Amino acid sequence: MREFSLPALYEVPADGNLTDIVRRNAAQHPDVAVIARKVGGRWQDVTATAFLAEVHTAAKGLIASGVQPGDRVGLMSRTRYEWTLLDFAIWSAGAITVPVYETSSPEQVQWILSDSGATACVVELDNHAAAVDSVRDSLPALKHVWQIEAGGLEELGRLGQDVTDEAVEERCSLAKADDPATIVYTSGTTGRPKGCVLTHRSFFAECGNIVERLRPLFRTGECSVLLFLPLAHVFGRLVQIAPMMAPIKLGTVPDIKDLTNELASFRPTLILGVPRVFEKVYNSARAKAQADGKGKIFDKAADTAIAYSRALDTPSGPSLGLKIKYRTFDKLVYSKLRAVLGGKGEYAISGGAPLGERLGHFFRGIGFTVLEGYGLTESCAATAFNPWDRQKIGTVGQPLPGSVVRIADDGEVLLHGEHLFTGYWNNEAATAEALADGWFHTGDIGTLDEDGYLRITGRKKEIIVTAGGKNVAPAVIEDRIRAHALVAECMVVGDGRPFVGALVTVDEEFLGRWAAEHGKPAGSTAASLRDDADLNAAIQAAIDDGNAAVSKAESVRKFRILSSQFTEDSGHLTPSLKLKRNVVAKDYAAEIEAIYQK
Repeated sequence: MREFSLPALYEVPADGNLTDIVRRNAAQHPDVAVIARKVGGRWQDVTATAFLAEVHTAAKGLIASGVQPGDRVGLMSRTRYEWTLLDFAIWSAGAITVPVYETSSPEQVQWILSDSGATACVVELDNHAAAVDSVRDSLPALKHVWQIEAGGLEELGRLGQDVTDEAVEERCSLAKADDPATIVYTSGTTGRPKGCVLTHRSFFAECGNIVERLRPLFRTGECSVLLFLPLAHVFGRLVQIAPMMAPIKLGTVPDIKDLTNELASFRPTLILGVPRVFEKVYNSARAKAQADGKGKIFDKAADTAIAYSRALDTPSGPSLGLKIKYRTFDKLVYSKLRAVLGGKGEYAISGGAPLGERLGHFFRGIGFTVLEGYGLTESCAATAFNPWDRQKIGTVGQPLPGSVVRIADDGEVLLHGEHLFTGYWNNEAATAEALADGWFHTGDIGTLDEDGYLRITGRKKEIIVTAGGKNVAPAVIEDRIRAHALVAECMVVGDGRPFVGALVTVDEEFLGRWAAEHGKPAGSTAASLRDDADLNAAIQAAIDDGNAAVSKAESVRKFRILSSQFTEDSGHLTPSLKLKRNVVAKDYAAEIEAIYQK
């Protein structure tokens, strides 16, 4: 199939904007907890009425400080209650939010704030304030900087004391559906980040249709979601706005290291995350079982869960024998895994990278269904996702209702719909190229099946052509190899080479445990063990598993274990944890060359 679409389930209000959400919630669900925040180490519910009041208080401060309709306001913070509060406050002042990753360098901060022409900025921590201050001289448009942890919100409250409710209501009504709501800068795997202009219509079409299609996951007064993704990333914004539209209760986690504890205390019914989170849950549980001498039981339970899930997709369903094994392992293993995920959840939505078919079946098999989706910053997050009632594991689902997915002659995925960005800020040439012929050209390669389910098989610019002329899409095998507990990152190489190779980094969290179990010296590192026969055998097992997913010509023949991990600080990962392939290839040219030496 070359093209597929679904009718819209939500009609975007032509004269509305995102401030309508919080005002409607206060009017229709005044006492419903729409968000929760941590106070004194405990979750405290905030009702729709109370949240609206806090939003308007902050908006009054922005107005009093001189923020004008259409002004861009930077927002640099970890994921926390105040991020969401300020996002809606900026819109309520008639302005446009410009997210800045809290891990951004001063150079990146300077580019985003200068390119967007931000007139004000809110930061969270001292190091954020220092980053902005260090480039302040090159930001002539920037008039105000407030710091959350230095009383910034309280200052906005004092500034706005004389601004009337009527003045805020007037500002709230200024933006229409086709006006910009935010400028989200791509994480920049190559070159400078580009500012994607997303309108109020983009978010209405995106979040409204997701909530309606997944309505059982968004039941007001019953459901809740815990947000731990960075809000500077468009997926994080989806996780923020969709619950508000439902509305269901939203909680936030500033530090992902606290996620396990917060899942247990918040107990969300829905989790939205990236594959690495679900891989960690699986790998941590398996490693713990092995440490407790129950590794074989866990592996049998995992195989049973996967078999049970696969059987659900057959006409006859799971056999009686499989059902009996499943019930046994449900008490011994699956219930404990669900407890790690909070104990109340039945569904998660995963995006950002492929989850992997085996992991998808595992989680559905334990009673926690992970619905895989696909999208980009330019598509306002998800442009395709699996419906809750007709999931096809291994695909990224059907198009967002009201949108169209088309497969071009060369296999590229093209998109059309109200949720798409309107262009790149200050970059007409890039906009014209991306939106040629009225379709957004994603740069991804994919296929559509007979039911309109999309599979992503690679990136056009990442296709490797070996010396023998074989086209290789790295994502398929890389994602499979990366699912191994010991593997942090994997980058396939081989362009113009006689065969496919791979650079592998070791997950430091699991290396220590693995080293202890295999009698290696205390304090062993990837650098000290990279030539160790046992470690190489373990990584080879991961390579073998990855090779099972591809043809022989696409399989990895040789690999090199690197001494250190790819990180954002090292310059090898974007803030959204995508590989900067060109940087890795340059910095590790000698390691790549060593793969091909006889």
